[in-house]
Amino acid sequence: MLKILIADDHPIVREGLKQILADEPDMEIVGEAGNGQEVVDFMWHNECDVVLLDISMPGRGGLDVIKELKQERPKLAILILSMHPEDQFAVRALRAGASGYLTKASASDELVKAVRKVSVGGKYISPSTAEMLADQIDQNGSTLPHERLSDREYQVMLMLASGKTVKEIADELCLSVKTISTYRSRILEKTKVKNNAQLTIYAVKHHLLE
Repeated sequence: MLKILIADDHPIVREGLKQILADEPDMEIVGEAGNGQEVVDFMWHNECDVVLLDISMPGRGGLDVIKELKQERPKLAILILSMHPEDQFAVRALRAGASGYLTKASASDELVKAVRKVSVGGKYISPSTAEMLADQIDQNGSTLPHERLSDREYQVMLMLASGKTVKEIADELCLSVKTISTYRSRILEKTKVKNNAQLTIYAVKHHLLE
């Protein structure tokens, strides 16, 4: 029996995922989590084979959670389910230790197959994600400015580029305004732009926004 933890901050999404898996006799939902810290806390006290993890939840980011879980349980299968297009987060998630990446739009058709594959140690990625990985290898180490951002900086960059204020981002990520302002300064410096408007232009140019 595959033991599965579902982690998403939207109860309706968790319910939908449970319904997709409900007809599988060899799969059992052993827990639910609404944020990253709840995922970590659950895994400290419970056994689980597969974690279905939303990459964008309040508080601790999904990429941070992946790294901590894999450090404690290297064999744990983590399947990312995200509303974000693959070209925004898939490669970073896989580098952090995720076993696969699914957009929520494709979950109804692909979730069961993906869970089965990652549960036996496989990777589940789309052809487009595989192509992105191959492209990065072909670049022989040459990277674009946004690819040199830390995972948290990258997350904040996308939020700034989408028009959110520093305070809104701080509230959503449960961080201080000062911390987000520091991230913003680093992001502007690393991407060599002067303000949020130019950051939005940069993100659009590199297809980083939905």
